[in-house]
Amino acid sequence: MHEPHSYCQAVSLQTRKESASPPRGGCPFITAPNKFAAEGSLDAMVASMAAVRGLAVALMKVANDMRWLASGPRCGLGELLLPENEPGSSIMPGKVNPTQQEAMVMVCIQVIAEDSAVAFAGSQGNFELNAMRPIIISNFLHSARILADACEKLRRFSVEGTKLNRKRIDDLVGRSLMLVTALSPVIGYDEASAIAHAANDRNLTLREAALASGAIDARRFDEIVDPAKLVGHGVGGS
Repeated sequence: MHEPHSYCQAVSLQTRKESASPPRGGCPFITAPNKFAAEGSLDAMVASMAAVRGLAVALMKVANDMRWLASGPRCGLGELLLPENEPGSSIMPGKVNPTQQEAMVMVCIQVIAEDSAVAFAGSQGNFELNAMRPIIISNFLHSARILADACEKLRRFSVEGTKLNRKRIDDLVGRSLMLVTALSPVIGYDEASAIAHAANDRNLTLREAALASGAIDARRFDEIVDPAKLVGHGVGGS
């Protein structure tokens, strides 16, 4: 109300200049187009925290997928081989614990919880008195910091050293009954279904059951049942 003309634009411009120095690299600070809306709520800060929560949700899925796919070494899925950052499990010598993934999951749980607090605080700006700003700022900055740190650690100590257990993957793919879908248009649904049931009942691979049925020969089976072709363009290089 009492500010000099263009004061807010001058402040945002100066803030932009000061933030351009390393390591920040410049932030596009602008003045709010509607000052009443900006002063009347903390919606922008709540939305920013929600974006951080959205990242946490995605990262939790990635971390869980990695640790389940690495479960083993004998009785789990065992499709991934994680770096051996620690000497092993305290109760199972030789087991590689997915500690970086577990750390990421805990960080994501913390971020999701802090987002709930921010959302609650954002709803308490009664009569434009936004007294809950400190907890919102604190939770946002804390969440951004620990999530960024967890991302860097997961990449450095796990993702970059994780390998595919190709022998295990090839074995699982070779025993997958799902591949019978490729045979259905060639030999018919009923014959393909019978092959899948035979493979499951007799503990055979799909290829073994198909050849035993006499409905298709080895050359034709290998030509049709190609997992790389079945995924189409969804996988790079397929």
